[in-house]
Amino acid sequence: MRCLLNIWGVMLFLRLSWVIGQAGIFEGLLIITLANVVTLVTAISMSAVSTNGQISAGGIYYMISRALGPGFGGAIGLMFTLANSIAVSMYIVGFCESLQDLLASYGTVLIDGATNDIRVVGIITLIGILVLAIVGMDWVTRFQMALLFVLIFSQIDFIIGTFWGPLDVEEQAKGFVGYSSEVLKQNWGPDYREFEGVQHDFFSVFAVFFPAVTGIVAGANLSGDLKDPGSAIPLGTLLAIAVTFVSYFGYAIMIGSCVLRDASGNVTEYFMGLNESAADAMKYVINCTGRECNYGIEVDSQAMELVSLWGPLIYGGCFAATLSSAIASLVGAPRVLQALAKDKLYPMIGYFAEGYGANNDPVRGYVLVFIISFACILIAQLNAIAPLLSNFFLAAYALINFSVFHATISKTPGWRPSFKYYNEWVSLVGTILCIIVMFLMSWGTALITFATVVFLYLYVSYRKPDANWGSSAQAQSYSSALKSMQELNSVEEHVKNYRPQLLVLTGMPGARPPLVDFANLITKNVSLLICGHVLLGNHNQRIHEHLRAKALSWLQRHKTKGFFAMVEDPSFEGASQSLMQLAGLGKLKPNLMLMGYKGDWNSCHREELRAYFNVIHNAFDRHLAVGILRLREGLDYSNVVVEEDQKETKKLQSGSPGLVWIKERVNQCRYFDCDGSSSDSSHDPAKEPLKKKDKKRKSSSFAYTGPGGQPLSKDVINSLTQFSRKQRKGTIDVWWLYDDGGLTLLIPYILSQRKIFAGCKLRIFALANKKNEFEQDQRKMAALLSKFRIEYCDVIVIPDIAKKALESTKRDFESLIKPFRVTDGDTNAPDDEICIRDSELKAHMEKTNRHLRLRELLLKHSREATFVVMTLPMPRKGTVSAPLYMSWLEMMTKDMPPFLIVRGNQTSVLTYYS
Repeated sequence: MRCLLNIWGVMLFLRLSWVIGQAGIFEGLLIITLANVVTLVTAISMSAVSTNGQISAGGIYYMISRALGPGFGGAIGLMFTLANSIAVSMYIVGFCESLQDLLASYGTVLIDGATNDIRVVGIITLIGILVLAIVGMDWVTRFQMALLFVLIFSQIDFIIGTFWGPLDVEEQAKGFVGYSSEVLKQNWGPDYREFEGVQHDFFSVFAVFFPAVTGIVAGANLSGDLKDPGSAIPLGTLLAIAVTFVSYFGYAIMIGSCVLRDASGNVTEYFMGLNESAADAMKYVINCTGRECNYGIEVDSQAMELVSLWGPLIYGGCFAATLSSAIASLVGAPRVLQALAKDKLYPMIGYFAEGYGANNDPVRGYVLVFIISFACILIAQLNAIAPLLSNFFLAAYALINFSVFHATISKTPGWRPSFKYYNEWVSLVGTILCIIVMFLMSWGTALITFATVVFLYLYVSYRKPDANWGSSAQAQSYSSALKSMQELNSVEEHVKNYRPQLLVLTGMPGARPPLVDFANLITKNVSLLICGHVLLGNHNQRIHEHLRAKALSWLQRHKTKGFFAMVEDPSFEGASQSLMQLAGLGKLKPNLMLMGYKGDWNSCHREELRAYFNVIHNAFDRHLAVGILRLREGLDYSNVVVEEDQKETKKLQSGSPGLVWIKERVNQCRYFDCDGSSSDSSHDPAKEPLKKKDKKRKSSSFAYTGPGGQPLSKDVINSLTQFSRKQRKGTIDVWWLYDDGGLTLLIPYILSQRKIFAGCKLRIFALANKKNEFEQDQRKMAALLSKFRIEYCDVIVIPDIAKKALESTKRDFESLIKPFRVTDGDTNAPDDEICIRDSELKAHMEKTNRHLRLRELLLKHSREATFVVMTLPMPRKGTVSAPLYMSWLEMMTKDMPPFLIVRGNQTSVLTYYS
């Protein structure tokens, strides 16, 4: 019923005859057919969407948003609300025009007999409809049922009138001559003219007529009020389209076969022609040369009233059609807006989510629609309103069709509508047809419509509302990702396409923000980042799910594009090995393991030291590059910072009293990194305060608080946000000591391209091959960097790396390794891996001196650098113990700026060639 009332609207009585007058019978039938093809394809698509699960309130918005996602759904929801608001005004203006013609036939005017009459009557009518809508849906339904009967009887009156013929000479003089093959022949072709200041053509006439068929969503808009929308929407909509298409098609032929295009309406002229020749009685009536004729289907909007058996019934039908359509639009638009407001996709519209009464009527939405319609009624021209409305409806129909096409080709198992008579390619054709027609009708309006949809879509996408509706866009993301992964497997690796893909041993990301931020600087949304977490012991699935959700939430809040991988194992070493083996998928797997420097290696339990050392070995064994990051203040803030996500935790605790709050340090993985050693405590962190322009960065001070909610000191905040704020101007010092494939050069180059290091230049340090070839080595290095296209500010070649270290440096080293020293003959000493024997020191005397010299050179050249990158020494398995290796690293990195020691896996990551 609602679809019939909305489709049989103002255009049926006021513009169908005008369409035939302008376009002719043939092109007029094409217009009617094309319009109904668009709505039929859309209705089929809408039927598929509406039967793919339960439909809630919101109608067309609900369907599109759940099918294509909140972006398109939100855009079309707002536009559909606006379109229906404009439609209310269009139908009311049509009602006013009809009433104005009725009054004019009796010689009566209200104000000026023109636009002001339409405005006054239109506003009064709008107020009456608003009151009816606020009273409730029950009264709306009763009123619409009465209007439907009037509408049907008025059409019967018209049909009988065409067969009955003209009742008097006056009707003949106005152009109604009854069925005539001659009239049919004259009206068969088009005669496009200027009307109301517009020179019309096929598509401009189509734009005016198209709103006559847009009522197909009237039932869907009230989906929340239907008992079984999945059944009622397809059946009612398709049946309404069939009935109205037959009626429009038939009425067009009828009126084009019995009413002239132009007639003067002058009875005297009719008798003049009749006196001369009965066969040519209309020759003076139809002669409009040099004068304006006010009758005929080309100019008379009341031609259907002229043809009908009893004219007043046609006026009643016109009133019924316009008022019923206006009511349907005014009732439907606020419900779409209410559903949109409840989903909270846009700010400042939540006010319209609240309903009143038993039916949850959107009274606030009624008022908004009233205001929009009020403004449009002031235009007071039906032909000016209709094209704008047509574009909005076509945009909505295009998205309905596209949603079916998209959902079908995404092949998600969740897309299984019970309505089977749809086809994805037909829906695609419907989408394209809607878009083409939009531009052919009015390319300017179409561009505005498209720009509006795109803007609203991008706005919702930017806001990222919490709306997980299982849309086809989500399904397509999965399909596209899977297809890309499969295609990637067949792509041969090439040095030009190398990207550092990181497995970062972070534990829970919130425990080590600087480590996560630094890793994110390297990957920066264009490479793989996996945060690895080790869960020691056995834990139930709820704990796993909670930790995973907590970690992903942290990454999302801090705008870090990465993944989270967690393994459960009795030992840290075994779990880390599992992460290296299992993290990633296909070609999208880590090629670099990054972890924090173990600052407490000389005081922790010996087994922890062994495990940390073995993780480095295992990474190299797995052919992974290895990176170790050290900051003076350490990386682990799990005992200092409390993340602002306690609500979720409390919910979890209240749901399961036995489930204890899991702290960030549940992993117990101090192995990844601990607070700095005692020598680090004297460090004064960077004094730069957080700048206002950095407040929107992913890790800002408001995101962290201390235990108990107390604020953190500025130094702690600066340390936490070390790699999420602008770095001071300076240099990134690169100590390229060994050929590792070029990773030691590539990582600092990537860092130098990031905004936070924008003020830093690369300074390259290398070791001389021979003392007397110092300048030659420098030129070679500069040439090599030029071939690699690495920008730098200076190249420094170190000639005296083999020089003996200073005694003070040696004493520092001796005090560092003293707790681990054992004699060769000590049989009670622990495992050789976690102690340093005299024989080992002697065997590695040259290497030790080399690292001590590097310590001195680093202090000399790089102590004031912004960041330092150095090639990681290779820990030869079975020849170098864990404490000796860690003492080398300690000597090189102690009391230095942020320091990354990294070593590639000998795979080339840089190339000369294009």
